[in-house]
Amino acid sequence: MTYPVTVDLCLPESAPELDALQREGVIFLLRKGLDSIDAVEGPDGMEVEFLDDAIAVHPGGALLRLFVDAPALEFAEDAVRAVVAGLLERSELLADWEIAQCEVQLHPDLARESLEAADGPDAPPADPAERARRHADTGTVGEPGRLNEAEVEAMRQKLRSFAQRLQSFPLESFGYSDDEEERVVSREAAEIAAGALVYAIDLLVDELFLDLASLGKDGPNVAESERVFMVLEELPPQFALQYTVLFTRRLIATAITMTGRLTQSHFGMLTCVAEELLLRILLTKAEVTVDLYGLLSDEVSTAWEVFADGVYEDMDHEWLYDPAADGIDKDPASAHLGIAPMGVKDWFTPFGDKRHVHPYAANGEEEEQAEQPEGQPE
Repeated sequence: MTYPVTVDLCLPESAPELDALQREGVIFLLRKGLDSIDAVEGPDGMEVEFLDDAIAVHPGGALLRLFVDAPALEFAEDAVRAVVAGLLERSELLADWEIAQCEVQLHPDLARESLEAADGPDAPPADPAERARRHADTGTVGEPGRLNEAEVEAMRQKLRSFAQRLQSFPLESFGYSDDEEERVVSREAAEIAAGALVYAIDLLVDELFLDLASLGKDGPNVAESERVFMVLEELPPQFALQYTVLFTRRLIATAITMTGRLTQSHFGMLTCVAEELLLRILLTKAEVTVDLYGLLSDEVSTAWEVFADGVYEDMDHEWLYDPAADGIDKDPASAHLGIAPMGVKDWFTPFGDKRHVHPYAANGEEEEQAEQPEGQPE
């Protein structure tokens, strides 16, 4: 099965940030190293094949997305970690870099396929929670691809500390109150829910840039590409032909604007359908992160529900994911239901005169319409 493995590489702690020229050099070194690898032999002659990759370099390090064919998730992670570690060791200029993270972040459909493909007495349990528990129980400190109590606790504390960065939304926005009678969830649950949103911002933005790189290499749009996309495939699938390079750039500008407001003192209101969809994806990535570390509970889920109820004015955008409701925004009767037009061309249109989208996203409308494939819904 094909697994997308994300590798987060960090500069040495004392090293200065990379300038533009240095970032280009890092891309060259990583590309040279990855292009020399086709497959890795594992235990008992098991082979992990490297199919595709994407590289994004930023001032503080690099983010890699490697697509590998492996018999199991754990083999995929271990093989990629070994390959990247060896690549860094062989490069004098990258020898001091560190692997901060190396893990598979499965799209829900791929996760289901992985579980269904498993067979035999040693197959993992179908219940993801039980699978995660067993995965953690077998881990040892420092062993790649494994979770242990220390790592789980470290993530718990990290997420709780991140909660204070969400300046626009205090813990009350997630259901916590100092008044026990008004309290919906515990302080810890509210902090984990809030902190996970902050943590997921990096995932969302980095994966959008990776999607953009993949689309630019293998375009012209998601529907006609054979690559795996981490964010674009989370959008309503019936519009996949319209998820082009320009559309993705507009989405990135919108994502940076929206997530930036989350960490400012005043968030305001969601400005357009694109922001509603991006927040939906951000919440999903936060949930996946918390679940991977065994920190997902009913209380944390409730905290996100309280947050969503407060930040969304309505849930009209959910209609876009319902095949039975395809085209409802064009039905004259939908006006009586209060459903605003929600074709792709409308996603970056502000909800009102007092709300504003990023100028790049707003100004791309005419170019986006020119790119639109014939016969596709708007």
